[in-house]
Amino acid sequence: MTGAAAGPPVVRLDPWSEECLPLLRAVNAPEMTEHLGGPETEEQVARRHLRYLAMLDGPDPAGRMFQVVALPEGVPAGTIGFWPHTGDGEDVYETGWSVLPGFQGRGVATAAAREVVALARAAGAYRYLHAYPSAGHAASNGVCRRAGFELRGERLFEYPAGRLMVSNDWRYDLRA
Repeated sequence: MTGAAAGPPVVRLDPWSEECLPLLRAVNAPEMTEHLGGPETEEQVARRHLRYLAMLDGPDPAGRMFQVVALPEGVPAGTIGFWPHTGDGEDVYETGWSVLPGFQGRGVATAAAREVVALARAAGAYRYLHAYPSAGHAASNGVCRRAGFELRGERLFEYPAGRLMVSNDWRYDLRA
């Protein structure tokens, strides 16, 4: 898969695999999770990894997780995926990503978000793909804007379970 429309590919999205557990641990660092309520325990990371692996065998509406591979290096740079979410009484896809610090500021997250838009569109289960970055997370909100999402405003969003945070609700119309 390619990244930006013009120029050489910036990323490739590889389906989640057993070999992705170290990457999941790397994106669980305090500096990577400050807008998400902080790092998870090792047990929580292991459960998350199993959930991501289970998406491989589920139907397309179950969503998919990917390892973001930076090009031309060909090395893991982060994670991204899409999965079903019910918001405001409507079934939609939700997306989220993490990009390791050494790859931030290079267009990796934006290219990966554009790829996920195409994959969610191809899955065809829902009309909309939403992202809910923390309202104070300028970088992730910038990714949404550059990837073509429409800002719908702020909302309270529960993440992780039991913790409400102020998020921006960004929406991409997959039928547009």
